[in-house]
Amino acid sequence: AIVWQDRRTSDFCAELKEQGHEAEVQRRTGLLLDPYFSASKMRWLLENDGQVRSAAEAGRLAFGTVESWLVWKLSGGAHVSDASNASRTQLLALDGAQFDEGLCDLFGVPRNALPRVVDTHGPIAETRLLGRPLPITGLAGDQQAATIGQGCFVPGETKATYGTGAFVLTNMGDVIPRSSNRLLGTVLMQKDGRRTYALEGSVFVAGSLVQWLRDSLGLITSAAETEALARSVPDSGGVTIVPALSGLGAPHWNAEARGLIAGLSFSSGRAEIARAALEAMAHQTHDLALAFAADGAPWQRLRIDGGMSANDWMAQDLASVLDLPVERPDMVETTALGAGVLAAVGAGLFGGLEEAIGAMRGAVRAFAPAMEPETRTERLKRWSRALAAV
Repeated sequence: AIVWQDRRTSDFCAELKEQGHEAEVQRRTGLLLDPYFSASKMRWLLENDGQVRSAAEAGRLAFGTVESWLVWKLSGGAHVSDASNASRTQLLALDGAQFDEGLCDLFGVPRNALPRVVDTHGPIAETRLLGRPLPITGLAGDQQAATIGQGCFVPGETKATYGTGAFVLTNMGDVIPRSSNRLLGTVLMQKDGRRTYALEGSVFVAGSLVQWLRDSLGLITSAAETEALARSVPDSGGVTIVPALSGLGAPHWNAEARGLIAGLSFSSGRAEIARAALEAMAHQTHDLALAFAADGAPWQRLRIDGGMSANDWMAQDLASVLDLPVERPDMVETTALGAGVLAAVGAGLFGGLEEAIGAMRGAVRAFAPAMEPETRTERLKRWSRALAAV
């Protein structure tokens, strides 16, 4: 298995760009040429892992994302992938029912090694591992599940998940997203072969920046400590962090970018650096807000979740910098909730997604903008200067 943050296929993706393939790949899949997606990793395994290559030559190879592997194990051999996960491989056209032969040829991935694409909810497979036959009725990608867990069922509704990275999705209904601002189009969900799409902005580094401050620099002992440090100072003292520790994601898509801490002085301490790390979340999200608006999908409010969103200071800073109301459910692990909602609806326990989310989501807390325009402008100017130096 190769994780999504792995950048080993950067050179191959760059070659495809130089050959002029990116525009057509984006038009068909909604995705840019980047190691983030699965296709180039599958090719790398075929070229560099003897066992994988031998299995392909013998017709025994089965590729898939993690939900495909889980269903295979649970069911005893059903090789399927739901449409939301399949749309992240870069091998599925957004308007195609199954994996695309032309895209497979471009990336050098054998079509017969890929799973069958199925709905995100409904009867998918069956497991007998728990003593009796049980249906598997819900599958979804991480961020699509979180979007469903936030109840974003109406076109225009938007959620942002702050975990290791940060991922913003806006429901686009049945319209295939076409971005002119380097955002991504993806399948949000599929039922009875009919798809709902989303526009997505992906930030590679969010909570992993705080982990880096803790584990590599030793500036904090726990992630929760950042909130108290941020509140202990009136501002970051001019410190700005560009957290490009594994390149920059949307809307910049610069795989070669590296992180930057700007504005350090003798007065900069742990508190200023911790506050700047949290401020970087709002700065990166603001870049995405501008790109979404330019693509015709402006946000009216933002629903946030993920482990990092439990930080009240960060949630308030997001509302203030974005100048938008921000909502956070009391249960911030909405990916798990969304998967549960899909499974419940797929099993017939609820009549629809709206009914299920009404019963399962729980209470939310609202954060309203509370920042002077001059302060917001100064923050964003510092961010732009630091970003230009990366």
